[in-house]
Amino acid sequence: MTTATQSETGQPDTKTASRPAWTTEDSAELYRIGSWSGGYFGVNGQGHVETMPSGVDGPKIDLNEVIAGLAARGIHTPVLLRFSGVLDHRLRSIRNAFENSIKENNYKGDYLAVYPIKVNQQRQVVDEVRDYGHRLGFGLEVGSKPELLAVLAMTVGTPDQPIICNGFKDERYIEAVILATKLGRRIIPVVENVKELRLIIHFAEKHKVRPTMGVRVKLASGGSGRWADSVGVKSKFGLTISQLLEAVATLRRHNLLDSLKLLHCHSGSQLQDISQVKRCITELAHVFVQLKKEGAGLTMLDIGGGLAVDYQGSQTNRPSSMNYSLDEYASDVVYRIGSVCEAAGVEHPTIVTECGRAMVAHSSVLVFDVLGSAGPSELIDRTLIEASGPDDEPQPIRDLRAAISTAARPEGRLVECFHDAERAREEALTLFSLGYLNLSERALAEKLFWTTCLLVQEACLRLEEIPDALSGIHDLMSENYFCNFSLFQSLPDTWAIDQLFPIMPIHRLGEEPAERAVLADITCDSDGKIDSFIGVQGQPEKTLPVHGLLNEPYYLGVFLVGAYQETLGDLHNLFGDAHAVHIDIEDGQWVIGEVVKGDSIREVLSYVQYNPDGLSRDLEKECERAVRSGNMSVQESRILINFYDRGLNGYTYLDPDAELS
Repeated sequence: MTTATQSETGQPDTKTASRPAWTTEDSAELYRIGSWSGGYFGVNGQGHVETMPSGVDGPKIDLNEVIAGLAARGIHTPVLLRFSGVLDHRLRSIRNAFENSIKENNYKGDYLAVYPIKVNQQRQVVDEVRDYGHRLGFGLEVGSKPELLAVLAMTVGTPDQPIICNGFKDERYIEAVILATKLGRRIIPVVENVKELRLIIHFAEKHKVRPTMGVRVKLASGGSGRWADSVGVKSKFGLTISQLLEAVATLRRHNLLDSLKLLHCHSGSQLQDISQVKRCITELAHVFVQLKKEGAGLTMLDIGGGLAVDYQGSQTNRPSSMNYSLDEYASDVVYRIGSVCEAAGVEHPTIVTECGRAMVAHSSVLVFDVLGSAGPSELIDRTLIEASGPDDEPQPIRDLRAAISTAARPEGRLVECFHDAERAREEALTLFSLGYLNLSERALAEKLFWTTCLLVQEACLRLEEIPDALSGIHDLMSENYFCNFSLFQSLPDTWAIDQLFPIMPIHRLGEEPAERAVLADITCDSDGKIDSFIGVQGQPEKTLPVHGLLNEPYYLGVFLVGAYQETLGDLHNLFGDAHAVHIDIEDGQWVIGEVVKGDSIREVLSYVQYNPDGLSRDLEKECERAVRSGNMSVQESRILINFYDRGLNGYTYLDPDAELS
């Protein structure tokens, strides 16, 4: 049992003399950082989030220190922090997991990971994956003509790096792939339909190239989670078993069956359930064995993507989680492929994965500042607790005064007075709509209601168990925190598919977060908010524990955003890319590896076919006309034109350095 006191913000202060002081360990537990971070993030003694790029025993980087250092350099939030060391460590961890499983299962084949650049196509990210991956024997995967053009040029210095080509392909695409083999590229076009097979054969004969190719098969085993419908007979890509046999016959006729080196499948994305992984792999392995018996020259078995990321940290079969570990995934894949091949007397293939999400998700963190708040705290007035009104007050207001009086008594019947307050407020709003309450009376009713709710919330903090009828009181009393970012640009999966990302303050973690909030972005869209968060038990909650705002910046971090978010982001309200900063470690200290400045307003306008210079000239002419007509002074016109020109070259987000003096 604890006794709540009142803080300066009007919200209950749950700290008491009889209650242990809040610690950084309490914050780490509250935000479940140990469950979702994969060992890459933690809370240090200063109450700041820190990252450990090479694991818990390696050097540490204080995120709050990084943000302060960037601000000193004129780089303000929102900013995307990319940690190169985390990316390197993730690639090595995946390699190690499969190498260990290969040894444990006495597997005779090798392992190859390829990175699908669609997961994050930013040049700096792909460069790092290419370089770190090349040292591990990893390759790249492309799914479109633009991606192919990018990767062909990016691998000039690493021609031996495998390139797997998925997705629909036209004639020019396939001809370019065939010709790229003459440059020494290890490039494998994957047949998605019968037409592509004919084109590969045609251009191979035309350019006298013995091609290396793959084929994607549609499995009967379904996927799981959000992308369950992306696999199976109705899936978008690949050949049915009947079409696969026709492809084998076609290759045999052209004496190219030995050129079929890779069998591929799409097992799904973010596969949360390990049992589904097992079913897909087993079916694919049997298809591989049967094709080998048909005479195919298969040496590689590509199981596609699917390796999930535990965004919730709950280790459960939920869409934003996973009920298995990386080691378990690798062990099951290796064991099942090896068992099927061993039973059939078939040589073990090189296992290929395309688990891009698991490669890059952990390496990026979005940090933004909170601009302000709004909510019930603005309507709380404690002077109303003991105040009385005139005898002729409308009945709903008299009922609200009775409810607040009951809630203020220690023995008050909380559920009853809360329900009485709700009903009285509804009646007051009805009377106002009918013209029987004036604005002052309506405003009084609102203050009485929300002050009553605050008293009920404070009383609930003293209870060992909150009644079911009041279980939502903390969410009801939550604030809207207005945050300097665009949900649609930086976290599109939150809006589009209700993806849960870990979110927490990156500082002040030695203090107890006494508030709860919904996060609203700065777009002019009611959907631009986050109102689902990872709760203490891993279950989604409607509000996020936060600290009260002070006269200093308050920063929140969104973690595990390295996969898909930058690629899928759009220009809603013309908010462009945020600054992206690559952070490395040298001699135990963090250093800025590269700064990729976020989009300027000029750049974003040009993306949607505006001519910024033309716009500037049009406004300048309009100002000149206003000066001639006497509606504006020359000085005023220069202020407006200077604002416009500086604005065109400025950040699309709110920027303290961009304010006019």
